Amino acid sequence: MLDWVTGLSAWELLALNPPGWGGVLLKGLAISLQVAVGGYILGFLIGIGGATGKLYGGPILRDVLDVYTTLVRAVPELVLILLLYYAGTDALNQLLLLIGAERMDISGLAAGIFVIGVVQGAYQTEVLRGAFKAVPHGEIEAARAYGMSPLQVLRRITLPGMLPHAVPGLSNLWLIATKDTALLAVVGVAELTLVTRQAGGATKHYFTFFFAAGLLYLMVTLLSNVAIRRIERHARRGIPAVR
Repeated sequence: MLDWVTGLSAWELLALNPPGWGGVLLKGLAISLQVAVGGYILGFLIGIGGATGKLYGGPILRDVLDVYTTLVRAVPELVLILLLYYAGTDALNQLLLLIGAERMDISGLAAGIFVIGVVQGAYQTEVLRGAFKAVPHGEIEAARAYGMSPLQVLRRITLPGMLPHAVPGLSNLWLIATKDTALLAVVGVAELTLVTRQAGGATKHYFTFFFAAGLLYLMVTLLSNVAIRRIERHARRGIPAVR
């Protein structure tokens, strides 16, 4: 079926080479995945630090982390993205000026990773904190009684014990991260949603491009589910299945 504006069929519109926009959509998907992976890893690092701080830190550190996780989870993510993207980059440049350095042009990709990472960090903090608390304290005490060092207790007891509890929550947060990248379109990051809107605006064939974008997001989700199931099976090895 031909597009009445461009005279091109849907397949020609989605071709990888011009005048098709398929290559542009795939580049947008690549940017989305880079932001999602980078933000998720940053969030995981923040989550480990946050969970450790909440469990073993002093009262001031725990209060600071409580404020962080509460604010991030209470404020809509679109508002957070706008605040962190503009206020965060401006604050960094102001800090650079204070120390006598030149202003930096922060790329949209780096800023997007930072924004997604801060949002992910709050949720991953709570997921990991709950997973750490799910490890029976008696197992940790028994390991210490055997003379294991704190590092050995962490490697042999705590991490294997908390992983089955953490994987489902972390898996959901990964899927959320892939979708949250679409919100970065409002700040001009050239991820999949933004380039899809540009393609639709240029050709007036919005349904074709947004349907294609939806299929790409679905493909990412299905492939992620396959990987998640394998990771979960590995994390739960040796644990009896619940019937």
